[in-house]
Amino acid sequence: MSSERGHPVDSFGFGDVEVTRVVEFETRTRPPATMFTDIGPQVWHDNRSWLAPDHWDPDAGLLMTRMQTFVLRSAGATVLVDTGVGNDKSRPATPAFDHRGTDFLARLAAADVLPEDVDLVVNTHLHADHVGWNTRLVDGNWVPTFPNARYLIPRADHDFWHPDSARRSRPARTAAANANVFDDSVAPVVASGQAVLWEDAYDIDGALRLEYAPGHTPGSSVLTLRSGGELAVFVGDVLHNPVQFIEPDANSCFCEDPVAARVTRRRVLEQAADQGALVFPAHLRGGSGARLRRTGSAYAIQSWAPFGERV
Repeated sequence: MSSERGHPVDSFGFGDVEVTRVVEFETRTRPPATMFTDIGPQVWHDNRSWLAPDHWDPDAGLLMTRMQTFVLRSAGATVLVDTGVGNDKSRPATPAFDHRGTDFLARLAAADVLPEDVDLVVNTHLHADHVGWNTRLVDGNWVPTFPNARYLIPRADHDFWHPDSARRSRPARTAAANANVFDDSVAPVVASGQAVLWEDAYDIDGALRLEYAPGHTPGSSVLTLRSGGELAVFVGDVLHNPVQFIEPDANSCFCEDPVAARVTRRRVLEQAADQGALVFPAHLRGGSGARLRRTGSAYAIQSWAPFGERV
């Protein structure tokens, strides 16, 4: 479907659940060798035919990424999966995220979602580009963007990023990239009483279940959708780019625990391929979600998510 305001609205039916993607913005990011230090240039060259231009701009020598929110309408509730970068946020170490001013709320409205309509917000983890629209700036104060929603926040991430946490030793890159995030995008929803700090696993309804998938962050999580005999998994930053389908042991430079991240990615992709699940990483352009098949110890894309079709 499409909007009268000119923003495309992409949706498809998945059993009894409607899945909609709402794009906040797209951008070039960093060189592949910076993001994925374990992947050499030959891999990119050999796979240029399908990685470019959606996921890699070889002429600019930069990766391509998308900030997007998945809207799930399930059991009468409206659920948002991750909330992007947000507006007006101070992100000095990440210029692409710093003091943005996007029309994301208008794009949500084009998908027939107003802030007061949202029942649940799922933060797969607490990095800057997954929690930004948790809050918005009103009269100089950060207030919850979605006044009637419960915010499902993995406790392990809440405790890890809390300013009072004893575990303050973390890589300089992730510390800098996530400066200010807890104060402006997490603490306000905790203070409002809207946060649910869950542990290990959390059942939202009969179709939706959250489970820890640690490595990228301690509380990194995966949302599983089962409906109508179909399976989909929204995996956050378990992987960032489809090159990791063919190089599943390659971590991004933002993984807090590289060993655990590799184990989790292998497990999630293996289960998804064996069960025929659609895999939705947070930042993929193109079809956003992919159905995989095994190719030895790696994975190939069998088909993309059928936005605009009925599964």
